Amino acid sequence: MHVDLTAIHWLYVAFIGLIILFLILRRDTSLVCLAGIFLLGLVATESLSSSVSILFSSFIYAITELLSTILVISIIVSMSKALTDSGVHQALISPFTKVMRNATLAYWTIGVVMMVVSWFFWPSPAVALIGAVLLPVALRVGLPALGVAMAMNLFGHGIALSSDYVIQGAPKLTADAAGIPVSDVIHASIPLVIVMGVVTTVVAFYFLKRDMKRGLLTVEIPEEDTKAEEYLLSSTQQKWMAALVFILFAVDIWAMVHFNLQGGDATALIGGTSLIILSILSMFGHKNKGFEEVTNYLIHGFKFGFKVFGPVIPIAAFFYLGDSGFTAIIGDYLPKGSNGIVNDLGFALAHAVPVNPGVAGVTLTTVGAITGLDGSGFSGISLAGSVASLFATAIGHGIATLTAMGQIAAIWVGGGTLIPWALIPAAAICNVSPFELARRNLLPVLIGLAVTTVVAIFLI
Repeated sequence: MHVDLTAIHWLYVAFIGLIILFLILRRDTSLVCLAGIFLLGLVATESLSSSVSILFSSFIYAITELLSTILVISIIVSMSKALTDSGVHQALISPFTKVMRNATLAYWTIGVVMMVVSWFFWPSPAVALIGAVLLPVALRVGLPALGVAMAMNLFGHGIALSSDYVIQGAPKLTADAAGIPVSDVIHASIPLVIVMGVVTTVVAFYFLKRDMKRGLLTVEIPEEDTKAEEYLLSSTQQKWMAALVFILFAVDIWAMVHFNLQGGDATALIGGTSLIILSILSMFGHKNKGFEEVTNYLIHGFKFGFKVFGPVIPIAAFFYLGDSGFTAIIGDYLPKGSNGIVNDLGFALAHAVPVNPGVAGVTLTTVGAITGLDGSGFSGISLAGSVASLFATAIGHGIATLTAMGQIAAIWVGGGTLIPWALIPAAAICNVSPFELARRNLLPVLIGLAVTTVVAIFLI
């Protein structure tokens, strides 16, 4: 059914354009989104007091939608700190050090371990867990610190974060903005994630080995550390706890497959298991002080969670207005027969300009990459979901593939592989320049995005 576009629709489009402009200029978009929410409320309700209230209501709606994601990431970061303090992280990672016999094996081993750990613990905590243990080993077998940073970065902040199959924070954000189930985005992203991951990491490794042969990258062998680190648990206790952690998460994976748990159910299972592990580690490690330390670990995690999602909330609040969030936040002010702002715009676009899978695929990659320029990766993927919905409506199909492509582009650029200020965790743990790391990642990531976009066009 054709719906006439109103001032609300055009105002929404204007603010999407303004948000993209601010992202290109590397400026923060929170204030722009707040202004957009306020003006959309004012135009719709024609009431100043209502539009002011809508600002707050939109935050409540966005936080409600994102709460499970914020909670699980905060809890996982809390657990990661407990793993590090107790020394259990060493027991979890150390078996892989036996595989790292040369620079090539070190690169791929660190990468794969980083990817798997990041799926469960998220990349930023995983960098600390893995870097502290595997970096010295990698240096001793001839892999430069920059190569270690690239492996952790591309596999963790690239492959793992852009797919996010376990915690499912990224696909939930894009799926909500696109108005489709999380499972659809996850399923559609699998071939794209594989192509992007394989192309990028192989190209990066080729350039790394080439420059090592040319002598452009040197390795500084670290001195033996004779001072033993003090952990809360003994070596034997660390091994037992590591085995327990492994078993618990293995059971979670089995349960997800056996009971077909996805989305919120899978997130709840991982979050609950992480809380159990956190509690056990706190009580065994801190003994009588464990009751207080559980709280301290949770505080640490929540600080991280809200720091990461602070910029996401106002942006998500604005983009939720493009779909069912408009009625929930502002009210029933759209024209009769409207399917939401984004869907209405999609129908209009289909009748106004010729849109094909090629144009849609390139546009989603471009929009995703632009939204990643703020260095968050997550703050702009709601826009990618909304734009995917718009183009898919115009084409008539392919919404899940377009949404996945936008998500992958946004997170690979902004999640920590290209933007220097997003590379700091991996660069810091490896003691390399984040700008040099970004420069090293640039060509492999661009080649990967180009190849993946072509594949996405054929899959639409």
